[in-house]
Amino acid sequence: MSAGSRSIGSFDWALILIYIALISIGWLSIYSASFNPEVENFFSLENLHFKQLIWIGLGILIIVFILFLDSKFFERFSSLIYVVAIISLILLFPLGKNINGATSWFAFGSFTLQPSEFAKVATALALAKYLSDIQTNIKTIRDQLRAFLIIVIPALIIIPQPDPGSALVYAAFFFPLYREGIAAVYLILGASAVVLFVLTLLFGPIYIALGVAVIAILFFLKNRKKRPSKSLYLGIILACTLFSFSVNYIFENVFQQRHRDRFNIVLGIEADTQSIGYNTRQSEIAIGNGGWTGQGFLQGTQTTGKFVPAQDTDYIFSAVGEEWGFMGSALVIILFVLLILRIIQLSEKQKNEFSRIYGYSVAGIIFIHFAVNVGMVTGLLPTIGIPLPFFSYGGSGFWGFTILLFIFIKLDGNRVNEW
Repeated sequence: MSAGSRSIGSFDWALILIYIALISIGWLSIYSASFNPEVENFFSLENLHFKQLIWIGLGILIIVFILFLDSKFFERFSSLIYVVAIISLILLFPLGKNINGATSWFAFGSFTLQPSEFAKVATALALAKYLSDIQTNIKTIRDQLRAFLIIVIPALIIIPQPDPGSALVYAAFFFPLYREGIAAVYLILGASAVVLFVLTLLFGPIYIALGVAVIAILFFLKNRKKRPSKSLYLGIILACTLFSFSVNYIFENVFQQRHRDRFNIVLGIEADTQSIGYNTRQSEIAIGNGGWTGQGFLQGTQTTGKFVPAQDTDYIFSAVGEEWGFMGSALVIILFVLLILRIIQLSEKQKNEFSRIYGYSVAGIIFIHFAVNVGMVTGLLPTIGIPLPFFSYGGSGFWGFTILLFIFIKLDGNRVNEW
């Protein structure tokens, strides 16, 4: 049955309605955050809320195009899409435009495009294609390394732009890997690396290396009756020591000064004497002003006063908190949770491995963006520049998330025709 003749009732309307609710609340928040009473013409391109309407309108055309494609298109051409995405990321170095210290955009006149937003979609498709291949066995080291390469290559290209925030999102692909049977030890190693990274920044590599050695020796002595492998324990000590001593190099050479400052402030290593944490403090004030029910639409003092920098992009959630309060913020959080849970639920119903793996990738990407952005805006995490899906202003981000979600909706809509 062709896509054109298939009933629109085959698409999951719960996901579509949640999507509509999120972009609607998001647009109202952009309207508040960017509202300028001096610009009387609503249709002026000086108004970010009007430009966002244009992105939404074009996004609807993208949705129609996706839903009318044959569902097999995405699996068939996933490798080509991935290669194009990688090439576009590489071309940023000679051809990209530097905005806010990062060369992450192509400029076409006054219009800019951020390839990293679409590279996440391409990586999700490529990973789903590889893992669903009948010849792939994720239990083997060889196939695990190939899967990791699919994930790591775009992340490594994005980091030196520099855009560590976008690179961080690629950690989301551990969700589908874990679902498909990769050993839990990789997740444990990843979590351990994050903990070691933070502890090394707090206490220094020497103390961390000594601490790891002491813990390893104690475990060895406790289990000596079972004849534990000495080389295993020595390997763990050596690996942790090398990682700890590499943290300073990574921190000083991969992260920009603004990222280092924000980490140091959040971890309490430095006092904020230069108003480095100004964005976060103003965001916290805005959310605090909202109380239980909020100050009302266009009534937020922090929002209308433009006290929160980047409030129409990375800090958009603070506008929700101030104008709609705890109740409005809770509603947005509930909508995101429902969206993620619904995607996971539908992924488990897929008869096609490609669709299931892609669905878990979508859920993981949206979860990482949502969790990190809200944590950043509320001061729980350092500011690293990750937008809130379907909320933050910008065409590339909005289109990227729309494409990501509606490819899955298209794949799920074809579930009844899968064997």
